[in-house]
Amino acid sequence: MSDTPWALILGASSGFGAAAARSLAKAGMNVIGVHLDRRDTQPLAEQVKADVEAAGREALFFNKNAADDDARKEVLDAVAARFAQGGGHTVRCLLHSIAFGTLKPFVAPEPAGRLTRKQFDMTLDVMANSLVYWVQDLVAREQMGRGGRIWAMTSAGSHRVWGSYGAVSAAKAALESHCRQLALELGPRGITANALQAGVTDTPALRKIPGHTEMIERTKALNPCGRLTEPEDVARALPLLAHPDMGWLTGNVLRLDGGEDIIG
Repeated sequence: MSDTPWALILGASSGFGAAAARSLAKAGMNVIGVHLDRRDTQPLAEQVKADVEAAGREALFFNKNAADDDARKEVLDAVAARFAQGGGHTVRCLLHSIAFGTLKPFVAPEPAGRLTRKQFDMTLDVMANSLVYWVQDLVAREQMGRGGRIWAMTSAGSHRVWGSYGAVSAAKAALESHCRQLALELGPRGITANALQAGVTDTPALRKIPGHTEMIERTKALNPCGRLTEPEDVARALPLLAHPDMGWLTGNVLRLDGGEDIIG
C-alpha cells in the first residue's frame, strides 16, 4: 500500500465531492475528505467514507470548515502523521468543491435585502481564495509534488448572470483566475491546475439558488444531451485527468457539461 496515491477533496460529503471520492477510490486512490456537516447531514459523509473503504481504499475524513486556517492546519498535520506511518507521502490530487456563499442581489430597495461587505468577503474567501491557501500549505509542506493535480469546480456562472448570484459569480471568476495563476507558478514543479466547469447539476447547492426550478427546466430544454449534468459525469473524468500522460494540460477551464455552455 506504500505506493497508493492520495486524493484530497474539499467538500467531500455530497455533490461533486462525494462522486469524486467514490470515482477516485475505484481508480485506486486513498481519499482525504474534508466536509462541514451538522448532525442531520453527517450520515452523507459517513456513507462516502464507507464507499471509499468498500473499494479497498483508505479514507481519512474530517468534519471541519475547509476555509478556516486552524482547521486546515489540523487536517494537514493529521495527514503528515499518517504519511509518517507509511502508506504514501504525497497528495496526488486536490479537488476544491466548496459551495457556500451568500445569494443576495447587489442592489435592493432595503439595505437588509442587499449583499453586505462581510457576506461578499466571506463568499470570495470560502469559494475561491481558500483554494490558494490549501495549495500554499501543501506545497510548503512538500505534501504535493511533481505529478500533482489541482482541480477546482467552477460553473457557467463565472461568465453568465443570474439573479442573486453576483457574489458567487465573482467567486467562480476568481477561482478560474486562481487556477491560471497556480498553473503558471507551479508549472516548474510539475503540478497542474485546471478549473472544471460542470453544467447545471441538481445538487443541494443548486436548490439554494432562487429560481433554481426555472434554471433546471431551461437547461433540460437547451442542453444538447437533453438532461442535466450529474456529479458522476464529472467524477468519471477525474481518473483520466490524473493520469501521468495528462501533465501538459494546465491553466484551463475544462467544460464537462454535455455541450450546455455552447448553447447558452
